[in-house]
Amino acid sequence: MQDGKEVKKTDLSALRIDSEARPDGERSGKKTLWITLAITAIVLVIILIAVGGRKAKVELAQAKPGSGPEARTILNASGYVTPRRRATVSAKITGRVKEVLVDEGMQVKEGQVLALLDDSDAQAAYAAAKADRAVALSAIREVEVNVADSERTLKRNRALLKDGFVDKETVDHNQAIARGLEARLKNLKDQVAAAEARIQMAQRDIENCTVRAPFSGVAVSKDAQPGEMVSPISAGGGFTRTGISTVVDMGSLEIEVDVNESYIAKVTPGQKVEAVLDAYPDWKLPASVRTVIPTADRQKATVKVRIAFDRLDPKILPDMGVKVAFLQDETGRGGPAPLSLVPASSVRDEGSEKVVYVLKGGHLERRAVSLGDKINGEVQILKGVTAGESVVTSGPARLKDGQKAQAK
Repeated sequence: MQDGKEVKKTDLSALRIDSEARPDGERSGKKTLWITLAITAIVLVIILIAVGGRKAKVELAQAKPGSGPEARTILNASGYVTPRRRATVSAKITGRVKEVLVDEGMQVKEGQVLALLDDSDAQAAYAAAKADRAVALSAIREVEVNVADSERTLKRNRALLKDGFVDKETVDHNQAIARGLEARLKNLKDQVAAAEARIQMAQRDIENCTVRAPFSGVAVSKDAQPGEMVSPISAGGGFTRTGISTVVDMGSLEIEVDVNESYIAKVTPGQKVEAVLDAYPDWKLPASVRTVIPTADRQKATVKVRIAFDRLDPKILPDMGVKVAFLQDETGRGGPAPLSLVPASSVRDEGSEKVVYVLKGGHLERRAVSLGDKINGEVQILKGVTAGESVVTSGPARLKDGQKAQAK
């Protein structure tokens, strides 16, 4: 009793639920859970099956033949076709061009006239020297007559001096006259020699006005036109040419390449080389190393190598770009011949074995291989892979024999 009122007690035991009177919700929840777990498991199995059947993406390369130039290549380089004999022909004197007798692409012979310069000044000097010589020669003839007369007079007076018919002073005077005429004669002869020298110089100047080819070849440029001034030395201002034409001896064409000094030990004189011109990429030209220039370029860290063609062709032109492959000597190579040549990246280490994966019919084949020499980023396969097969160079870290795969 509280505040005079009576409080009734509630019987909580009457709130219990009879188990048979419980609803079906709890049992249906457990059933749903089991169904969800089953569906999840089925989905996971399907995903695993799908993933297991997915094709691996790989990069492929074709195995090259194990013999031939490609397999023997130990070093690659690039350079240009250059002639050993190339000359920019110029005049020996400064003069104005009167006529140019050569054009680009023209075949020229040794001694052929390429151009003519204005020789009017040289001709005038030649004529003046000849005139000086003529004057001196005519004077010589006159003096020679006087010398002969003075010698006779001196001889006669010496005889008269013995008999006392003339005095010694007269004889001395005659002797002085004779000696003066002899000196005059010698001077005139020296003038003739000087005139002869001037004549020869003028003749050379006239000859120098004719510009000739120094050797047989092809004119690859025409550097001057009629009316222009040419000079053997460079003149300031750009108004004077220093050459008439550039002549190349096409029989002296060779290849010049720069080889990194780290690899120059692989190059020797006489070594076989395969050259490919950039203009004709499918044309392989046999060649050989002519010489290794015995000096290095400190800026580029390279050594210059000159390569001679085994056979020249009219299609080979100066300054063409060319790529060369230095070949390994086949003599003295022991062991079995390689079956193929593959990129070094295609060889994998699996345990103690070297293996290569080959794609065939959409599936990978695991091949245990025997390796030979490593050449320029590629490796020789002595056993396991033949030329023409597609090998995996990159892809998933783990590959399996029989796994489905396709090229990227």
